[in-house]
Amino acid sequence: MLRCFSRFYRAASSTGLRAYTPAVERKKFYQNVSISQGEGGFEINLDRKKLKTPQGKLFTVPSEPLAIAVATEWDSQRDSIKSYTMHLTTLCNTALDNPTQRNKEQFIRAALKFLDTDTVCYRVEEPPGLVELQTNEWDPVINWAEKRYDVSIGSSTSIMGPHIPAETKEAFMKHLASYNMWALLGLEYIIVQLKSMVLTMGLVDRYLTVERAVLLSRLEEEYQIQRWGKVEWAHDYDLQELRSRTAAGTLFVHFCSESSTVKHKLLQN
Repeated sequence: MLRCFSRFYRAASSTGLRAYTPAVERKKFYQNVSISQGEGGFEINLDRKKLKTPQGKLFTVPSEPLAIAVATEWDSQRDSIKSYTMHLTTLCNTALDNPTQRNKEQFIRAALKFLDTDTVCYRVEEPPGLVELQTNEWDPVINWAEKRYDVSIGSSTSIMGPHIPAETKEAFMKHLASYNMWALLGLEYIIVQLKSMVLTMGLVDRYLTVERAVLLSRLEEEYQIQRWGKVEWAHDYDLQELRSRTAAGTLFVHFCSESSTVKHKLLQN
């Protein structure tokens, strides 16, 4: 069962929320990874020990698919445990411990703030090639979002950015309120990676793929790379890092938004 999830994990295995999970390594201390269902949800077992959060809480997740994804992260560790590669584990730890002690309304308002500085709404006036690229690539996404949520977003070349109507913010606020706290954490995580609420909603709504959303978020950088070339390892590494974080956040949102189970609760090597 763990192996069947590996293709999703490979897209979501890289640097996580380092502010909460330090980029350290420690020797692997377990052989088998399994999941079990408890009163509060699904638990992760490392051999016979139950996984705990950094604050010592029982590591319990709300859905079995999410438990399988987290178990895959732990099962994929080799001689040492590289916590900075475990995005989903980090997101779950953050949701369970809530180190910043935020409530649902605060999560929603934090996400909405990005709408005022959304990447796809800020346009350049030159060079002509980049202007055309932004129009051709970003306008369809904005048009989709305006129709999907029945709002007005627009774009601007002003340093102040576009004027987002109060009605648009209200509509997005109501939509975000339909998500639970865990999913909102995942949405905020994606928004931070893409620097765009519009791209995030397109991704979560399956209008965009992870690869497409990441490309659109890096449009200006990709334009410069095409003109001036790239530093092979640096640009490629940054791209893969962004894809992995975005993929992990997207999986997290979906797994926290859907109530579903799968067969074979015990997952062992």
